[in-house]
Amino acid sequence: MAMTTERKPVPLVIRMHDNDNVAIVANDGGLAAGTQLPEGPTLVDDLPQGHKVALVDLPAGADVRRYNVVIGRTNKRLPAGSWVHERVLDIPEARSLDGLPVGTAPAPDLAPLEGYTFEGYRNADGSVGTRNILAITQTVQCVAGVVDFAVRRIKSELLPAYTNVDDVVALAHGYGCGVAIDAPDAVVPIRTLRNITLNPNFGNEVMVVSLGCEKLRPERLLPPGSFPIVDGGGVARVGAHEDAGPDVVCLQDAQHVGFMSMIESIVEHARAHLERLNARRRETVSASELVVGVQCGGSDAFSGVTANPAVGFCADLLVRAGATVMFSEVTEVRDAIDQLTSRAATPEIAEAMVREMAWYDAYLKRGAADRSANTTPGNKKGGLSNIVEKAMGSIVKSGRAPITGVLSPGERLRDRGITRGLVYAATPASDFICGTLQLAAGMNLHVFTTGRGTPYGLAEVPVIKVATRTELARRWHDLMDVNAGRIADGEATIEDMGWELFHLMLDVASGRRKTWAEQWKLQNALVLFNPAPVT
Repeated sequence: MAMTTERKPVPLVIRMHDNDNVAIVANDGGLAAGTQLPEGPTLVDDLPQGHKVALVDLPAGADVRRYNVVIGRTNKRLPAGSWVHERVLDIPEARSLDGLPVGTAPAPDLAPLEGYTFEGYRNADGSVGTRNILAITQTVQCVAGVVDFAVRRIKSELLPAYTNVDDVVALAHGYGCGVAIDAPDAVVPIRTLRNITLNPNFGNEVMVVSLGCEKLRPERLLPPGSFPIVDGGGVARVGAHEDAGPDVVCLQDAQHVGFMSMIESIVEHARAHLERLNARRRETVSASELVVGVQCGGSDAFSGVTANPAVGFCADLLVRAGATVMFSEVTEVRDAIDQLTSRAATPEIAEAMVREMAWYDAYLKRGAADRSANTTPGNKKGGLSNIVEKAMGSIVKSGRAPITGVLSPGERLRDRGITRGLVYAATPASDFICGTLQLAAGMNLHVFTTGRGTPYGLAEVPVIKVATRTELARRWHDLMDVNAGRIADGEATIEDMGWELFHLMLDVASGRRKTWAEQWKLQNALVLFNPAPVT
């Protein structure tokens, strides 16, 4: 009988910087205790994939470095080859917001990238959509069920006749009544909902369903003159007809006798908007018209090794092409604030970033929490010990370009006069809230990286999903659009993946490709950020 011997995997570890005293295990399934690392120690413990191994002896109180940054201090002695995880690390204090470097980072060589285009929908206000969608805004959660019923009718009875319209979506949310509508922080959810209504993918069409007794009245949500008025010829003029309000269906109006009367009214109002949207056609536009929101969720230790660096390289390509790129998530950049202010294009931009960090610090403190509450059980299972380590892997999504703009939560790029470049849009790190706020800012394309895996998607904008590991991309082959795990496998470089993502973005923006989230219609709810009191 032939003898067979089991072949042990070649140990693979990834060290991010020469000064790091830990590395992460890259092998699928991890490595067993007793494994001899190439040019390194023998493992003392079994190590799961993505988790850190001590490369040298670490006494109690020693700085642990990854990305050449202190991500924690040991709370006990760890011999070389030990497993370094969240329970043996104490998190450092948050970086002070005083005395930060401003504009000190060397300017990268980002030569203009010309000649790249996509097929988009040019709006009359100058913005460009990647999809042609009728969105129905709601002033209050009370009407959500009615609007959902009406949207189902519109999709089944009307939409098939309007073949150039991609979808009809209800902008449902949990706001509008039972809230302190005049509290200072109420401006955040109100402007967020207003600005989502004006997203480029909705073609300057503004349709609102109101109940009639809510605190967030249509005229407060969308004051006359604050949005484009579209005439019968499809021409939009911002600020035109100053006395005109939005196209509103109010369910409490006396004309509505019975539920079906409400539904018929919504359907008939939608018909006029569909007519105008259906007359639109894609046209060739510069890649500079892309407004890309980048985000990560279900992160792991590979996020900062594969997917996020690839997105960062692509972000630089987009900036070179004249596009707008937004990165966000306050708690996931807070520990890298010095790296961000050093890339600020002006002192004023650095000050704005610091102001957003300070506001969020105070917001968390009011809730008896701090940034350390961010890291999830899944993050830790994927090898991320704490928010400092997570932040170092998160910020690389932003690439190397100078930061040329800052938005507060719910603000719109166009209202701040920002039309190009790399922008920090301050948002919570929650996937759904961050995506909602980036929609409000004006994004027309979304890129989402994940290591643990998430079926996240949005109805309002295409979401390209990037897997950090080949094992995830293989298991979730019909949910992940890009496998950045090939970087760790040695099959592709960061540059290769960045270019691949760039070309995919142009195809998705043009409608030539659908993302998996679009194909399966995976659509998470909009979640408004409301730091104001609820009454």
